[in-house]
Amino acid sequence: MFKTMKNAWRIPEIRKKLLFTLFIIVIFRLGSVITVPFLDPSIVSGWMTEKAANGNYLEYLNILSGGALSKATMFSLGVTPFINASIIIQLLTYALPPLERLQQEGEEGRKKLNTINSIVAFGLAIFMSVAYYLTLKNAKNDAGVSAVKYTEGGAGVFAAFVIILSFIAGASLVIWLGNRISEKGIGNGVSMILFAGIVARIPEDIGQMIALIQEDAAKYFGLVVIYLLIFVVMIVGIVLFNEAERRIPVQYAKRVVGRKQYGGQSTHIPIKICNSGVMPIIFAMSFMSLPSTISMFKEPIAASEYATATAGQKFYYNFINFFNTRSYSYAALYFVLIIAFNYFYVSMQYNPIEMANNLRQSNGGIPGIRPGKPTSDYISRVLNKLTLVGAVFLGIIAIFPIIFVKLTNMNISSMGGTSILIVVSVAIETVRTLESQLMMRHHKGFLD
Repeated sequence: MFKTMKNAWRIPEIRKKLLFTLFIIVIFRLGSVITVPFLDPSIVSGWMTEKAANGNYLEYLNILSGGALSKATMFSLGVTPFINASIIIQLLTYALPPLERLQQEGEEGRKKLNTINSIVAFGLAIFMSVAYYLTLKNAKNDAGVSAVKYTEGGAGVFAAFVIILSFIAGASLVIWLGNRISEKGIGNGVSMILFAGIVARIPEDIGQMIALIQEDAAKYFGLVVIYLLIFVVMIVGIVLFNEAERRIPVQYAKRVVGRKQYGGQSTHIPIKICNSGVMPIIFAMSFMSLPSTISMFKEPIAASEYATATAGQKFYYNFINFFNTRSYSYAALYFVLIIAFNYFYVSMQYNPIEMANNLRQSNGGIPGIRPGKPTSDYISRVLNKLTLVGAVFLGIIAIFPIIFVKLTNMNISSMGGTSILIVVSVAIETVRTLESQLMMRHHKGFLD
């Protein structure tokens, strides 16, 4: 990786792209510290510290925004609207025939899908901005002071307009910056911004670990060392599983046309173990975070009041506690959902029947397997096995922080399983992009 970066830096064109990418990331980080007008950042930070916890949706958004959400800055929403819009459009592509046809139209179809994606992302940015404003309007400190400085009369309407517009403009600017990286920089722009936001929180978490050691070295020093070792092992495992693939052998039949012979070559169909990446974790996290998010608006009764509570209050208390991220029931259900969503996502990406038909039409086949239904059944069995292995791995990566926090009471949010997966995946993809550009510039043409 470092050798690739060193070689890339020596080439002026790639060096310009690297500097441009770094420049955009610096702008993104600057925007992440500019506070939105009419908001009190100290009250917002204190309220988010209390509410953005236990795996609810606010904590998830705060991690993806690099902590900007807890500081009430211009880039509080980050790339979340774009990510959610991409997920929605990707799912609808397999459900709606018009979108499916656009996907199959090549470059023009992808441009139209990107336009639709941008429109949906803008709509989601408006919705999330309004929702975040209404949430902050009800956020108060211990003295009862609201995070929004003006909440009544004409000044209140103007403040609401400025706050919502600032969030919308910030989200739109972040997406625009990401697109500029994709056009003139290195790698996928949105992924790079997401990467920068997560990495920016690592020093904060390191400071938190140092503070724990200073507080009680005998208790936390060994735990921090163990966590860092497991952290390294997780990175190595993610790299290995990200690169691992099963290759299904394919043999093409020989054809004689005139005096020439065509076909007869052997190749393979590569199928990665982790086909779906981090998507199943995001789906499962969104589902599992709903109860804890609901509890922010209506808190359950205290444990001391459980004996005298009504049946409805007891049910709500038990329901919220079941989805508490520090409970084993949450970890078990989270693990099962990741496996289920992984199968769902892979089933949308691969169609064994279509793959078998394509092989038969091109005079190809899997050695030892008859064409048609036996081939599709064989591909389905291989996919099911690989999907299960990949899903179990993703589940272990996702629930490890939950189990660790449950056992040690150490909450290191940006070093969780989802964050590590995103950071490592983006780093690997960026290195691949650099290697491809290096190869393209050092490749000798047939005229040399």
